[in-house]
Amino acid sequence: MSETLIALDLETTGLSPEKDHILEIGAVKVAGGRIQDTYSVFVKEGIEIPPFITELTGITEEMVRTGIPLREAVEGFLTFAGDGDILGHNISFDYGFLKQNAANLDLSCEKNGIDTLKLARKFLTTLESRSLEAVCCHYGVIQEKKHRAFEDALSAYRVYECMKKEFGETDAGAFCPEPLIYRVKKQSPVTISQKRYLNDLIKYHRIELAVDWETMTKSQASQLIDRILSNYGRIKR
Repeated sequence: MSETLIALDLETTGLSPEKDHILEIGAVKVAGGRIQDTYSVFVKEGIEIPPFITELTGITEEMVRTGIPLREAVEGFLTFAGDGDILGHNISFDYGFLKQNAANLDLSCEKNGIDTLKLARKFLTTLESRSLEAVCCHYGVIQEKKHRAFEDALSAYRVYECMKKEFGETDAGAFCPEPLIYRVKKQSPVTISQKRYLNDLIKYHRIELAVDWETMTKSQASQLIDRILSNYGRIKR
């Protein structure tokens, strides 16, 4: 067990690590019960953000354009985290995205972790909801910006400390990191024909979209094509 905890949260364009994209990575490094460092970046992938995601998170395409490339963002987080165990609310979701994208970039990502959602379900049985917002409300933890990566990572750490203080002496084992499991799906890179068609669609519809071909998979390209066709229509010959 590492003495360092990395509270982690990601904001993404959807629920599928194979098809959807990371928009934002936020993390807090804690050692000895004290915050040692923070990590917060937007990921610039040149993709359209679904309107419901912008409505939920407040993240716009203009904000993401100020970010850094996916490889730099993932490598930066892995360096930041080092050998630390990760922590988060429903951490398997964030870890799935992190590990799938790391694998797509030929990077290694094997982590142990603590899930504050699992802890809340075990100990806070009287709560109607064990969402991060509900658990924060229960403990009086103030969330300045909900559904933003850094703030949610920090909130997850704070409720972890609250639950550990309340229940740690009676069930210390529940607060120990466990191996995180995610089976990586092998991804094929974007095809030449997909690149050509996407470029044609972007030019034809005059869409401001700088695509990162290095990190885009065949599945992600297909999804982006479908989204552009749905929003803008086909090329009229």
